[in-house]
Amino acid sequence: MAPHELKQLAAQLLSGQLSIEEFVGQVGGPAIADLGDSQVDLDRHRRCGFPEVIFAEGKTVAAMEKIFAALLRHEAEVLATRMTPSQAAELTAKFPAGRYNAVGRTFRISPHTGATDFAGAKENENNGATCGRVTIVTAGTSDLPVAEEARETALWSGAEVQLIQDVGVAGPHRLIVNLPLLQAADAVVVVAGMEGALPSVVGGYVACPVIAVPTSIGYGASFGGVAALLGMLNSCASNVTVVNIDAGFKGGYLAGLIARNVARARQKST
Repeated sequence: MAPHELKQLAAQLLSGQLSIEEFVGQVGGPAIADLGDSQVDLDRHRRCGFPEVIFAEGKTVAAMEKIFAALLRHEAEVLATRMTPSQAAELTAKFPAGRYNAVGRTFRISPHTGATDFAGAKENENNGATCGRVTIVTAGTSDLPVAEEARETALWSGAEVQLIQDVGVAGPHRLIVNLPLLQAADAVVVVAGMEGALPSVVGGYVACPVIAVPTSIGYGASFGGVAALLGMLNSCASNVTVVNIDAGFKGGYLAGLIARNVARARQKST
């Protein structure tokens, strides 16, 4: 339950509008918004660290409008993934503070900032608080849509995010010049298709988790990303873990969660 809702219920209890039994029932009840065609989990932020995320594919604009409104009423940071331009155009008209990333196909709304205030100088948000550092690396420019989904997700988590593009193993010297950004990260997301070799190379340079995201980029024998997925799963770098094909959201979410926990531990130790 959002703080403002709890205060409102407490005021109603003190004024006599609610009985003690009614107050306890509402406060202790399940934190779910029943919207008919969807059941929005309003307690996920408390349990899991971040609010519920909306998978836009297959959903109507009307359904998403209701979900967005329910989340915003509870002061949740809204993130929707796999959104089409037509869906985004209609939702932007209804939620002017929203920002659509056409490359990553994500839509974000912050209850605290306007559309032009999403990205700060270091691309972090969450009311100015940095929840750790995430670096996202792409093997090629063709991997950028998946990387942008990961970047937007990590930004939504409140992390400080850096994006390094087009540093695949065909030109490994391009990776070397970016080592300071990699080694300063609390978590690294590596997005690659083809043979999926880049995460192993990155893993050999950093002392943090490397989240490998295979993409469906490649010629016939790449089997729509299966070759990259299997290559990453067989990585000899011990700090590499792997998510599903084209799952930029999953990579960004995990990186944001790791970075946030590292940042909290760092703050406690100072």
